[in-house]
Amino acid sequence: MHWTSALAIYVLFWFLAVFLVLPFGVRTTHEAGGEHIPGTAESAPHVFLIGRFFIRTTIVATMLFGLFYLNYVSGWITADMLDWSGVSRGA
Repeated sequence: MHWTSALAIYVLFWFLAVFLVLPFGVRTTHEAGGEHIPGTAESAPHVFLIGRFFIRTTIVATMLFGLFYLNYVSGWITADMLDWSGVSRGA
């Protein structure tokens, strides 16, 4: 695999991890025991720690990409294993 392909796939895993990590560890103002500010959504986070969010996202993305790359190198799951159409590719 060329390094630019690996980087592109890692970026895809990173953005997938954004949506996987986003709902965890978020506390609303009500859950934090604070006063609701008029004009804000009740579901808005009380404090959004973007640094912690980026670190968690990067860790999850790196683990997912690591599994993907190990599968790419080792061939644990191939495209032929995922073909359930019943049509044979070979002659």
